Amino acid sequence: MASELDAMIDLLASTRGVNVRVDGTSMRLRVADVGPSDTAAAPADGPALPLLVIPGHTARIDGFVEMVSVLGERRRVIVVDLPACGDSDRPVRRYDLRFYEDSLVAVLDALGIDRAVPVGGSLGGHLSLRLGHRWPQRFPELVVWAPGGAWQARPWLASLTRLIGSRATFWPSVWIQSRFWYRKDFAGRDAALAETFGYYRESMSPGFVNMYWGLAADQIAHSLFDIAPGIEQRTLLMWGDQDHGAGMGRGVARLRGLLPQVTYLEFAGARHSLETEIPTQLADAVLAFLDPSPSSSPPVASA
Repeated sequence: MASELDAMIDLLASTRGVNVRVDGTSMRLRVADVGPSDTAAAPADGPALPLLVIPGHTARIDGFVEMVSVLGERRRVIVVDLPACGDSDRPVRRYDLRFYEDSLVAVLDALGIDRAVPVGGSLGGHLSLRLGHRWPQRFPELVVWAPGGAWQARPWLASLTRLIGSRATFWPSVWIQSRFWYRKDFAGRDAALAETFGYYRESMSPGFVNMYWGLAADQIAHSLFDIAPGIEQRTLLMWGDQDHGAGMGRGVARLRGLLPQVTYLEFAGARHSLETEIPTQLADAVLAFLDPSPSSSPPVASA
């Protein structure tokens, strides 16, 4: 418990506000910046590019403490509270995937980072793959788990989601969604859910509601299957074998067949939020994939 508290204090002490302007919207976003800073200047063929850790839908920096404490021992790690999340500004505007992609790039520009490795699950995984597709030279390797968008696009459902989206419908929607985040026997499940719902109550605002429904709808409207064959970077694709919400298991299996240079890793007994359930295992897998050495075992494709 003490080490976890120390890691939390260290991570939060590393955060600062970064001012960006994206699509006509000026914002101050909270950013954590930990680990060796000289990786920002790694050569083009160097192994130590910074990691851009991208939280999932509505998530924030605070949920990555244990994972980042491991990653930060070997790499510079940037974690961003995306617009309307965590302690970042919550502008009242339209929210979609492209706005988030451009916001992440704006943060890297503000920090003077030319190239990085996106790392993320759920929405963070969806954004990581889309960043790699849009800017393959800037994002030469990709790390994702259970990415949103691992499904067929459903424009009609996206339109319906935008139509019904409101503060009143947020609570039943997120309650249903939260049933799929953690396995039922995960020891930290009740505490994690209580912390998240408390954060939602504190964050509730017009901008937060717009963000929640806007990103939900835009993810439904887009499929990674359409762009995956064109993502040629080395990609680590991970999945917890208990994660079957929204057909995630089938979707990950299809992505595995579409991504040209994929390494696949499956975690037995884990569900959707791997950064919470198995943060150290997850971080170790990321580092083994990015920094293989004779003394480390790289991720092995599961049968």
